[in-house]
Amino acid sequence: MDSPRGRIHLMDARLDGTISLNATVTTHFDRCLGCMACVTACPSGVRYDRLIEATRDAVEREFSRPLSDRVLRTLLFSVLPYPRRLRLALALAPLGRAVPGRLGAAASLAPRRRSARLPAPVTGGRPVGLLTGCVQSVAFGDVNAATAGVLAAAGYEVVVPPQGCCGALSAHAGRGEEASRFTDRLRVAFGDTETIVVNAAGCGSHLKDRGLPALDVTEALADADLPELHPLELTVAYQDSCHLRHAQRLPGAWTPLLERIPGLRVVEPAEQDLCCGSAGIYNVVQPDAACELGDRKARNVLATDAQVYASANPGCLVQVSQALRRAKKPLPALHPIELVDASIRGVPAGRLRATARR
Repeated sequence: MDSPRGRIHLMDARLDGTISLNATVTTHFDRCLGCMACVTACPSGVRYDRLIEATRDAVEREFSRPLSDRVLRTLLFSVLPYPRRLRLALALAPLGRAVPGRLGAAASLAPRRRSARLPAPVTGGRPVGLLTGCVQSVAFGDVNAATAGVLAAAGYEVVVPPQGCCGALSAHAGRGEEASRFTDRLRVAFGDTETIVVNAAGCGSHLKDRGLPALDVTEALADADLPELHPLELTVAYQDSCHLRHAQRLPGAWTPLLERIPGLRVVEPAEQDLCCGSAGIYNVVQPDAACELGDRKARNVLATDAQVYASANPGCLVQVSQALRRAKKPLPALHPIELVDASIRGVPAGRLRATARR
């Protein structure tokens, strides 16, 4: 019952009234990562992603979770999609790490805030909107700044309207109405924008599914003319995020861009199809399984002897970095766009490693 096929049987049985959404049935749905590896593997083209999202929405509406679970989920979604609240929560996270249970586990995952001012817009190029996100804007502001800088260097005019959460986290957790509200607000915020460039794979997948004109940043840069790229003498272990590899069907999309950087050696960890265990809020609500997956992913990264770890999703960067710290071998963790930005600006490899998150 913990396979995609088994869960589909449970979905059918619920719809025809054979079973109800009790604790046992719900557990099998909760254990699903939502990594969508089964979608790309399925020879029949079954849209398991749509099925599990609709089922999780039904679970949240019809099943009464234990009080502790309800409190944890309410706390998460009262904070994560709201940047101001998230900033405060990250500041208090060191205190929360002493709390036992899943709340303490959630606090231990909290990254440090990394804010950065977006570069001044360059006018005259093709206008594109930039999704700055909720978690991304607070904990990975430097990634947004790097994205805007690279897009400008590629000849785009980057427009960044006031915006909020896109709704991806809520949709992934079965909070359908909440997700729709966030997405509708974002649609209004970007108005008539012809293209929204996204640097977080899960958010890009969600916006594409909802019919917004979203492009992953790799798609926007694939055929772009970049200025001279300076050498970065580094070996980088690049991990595809699940929502880039499976949901958006863009496996290895960053590799051609990274291979344009002189001196940069890109290596691929084993088991690229394997999820790291972040998966939205999975690493908080299913911490044991997530920890096992994260440790496995970290071992694969370390086996490459890379100097830097890179992934294009904030959850992956947080999850694998924590696993590398548990292994007592923390590597600098970067979004791939930060490598491209550093090469354009001529940042030395040593300085880049020294200032990267770990």
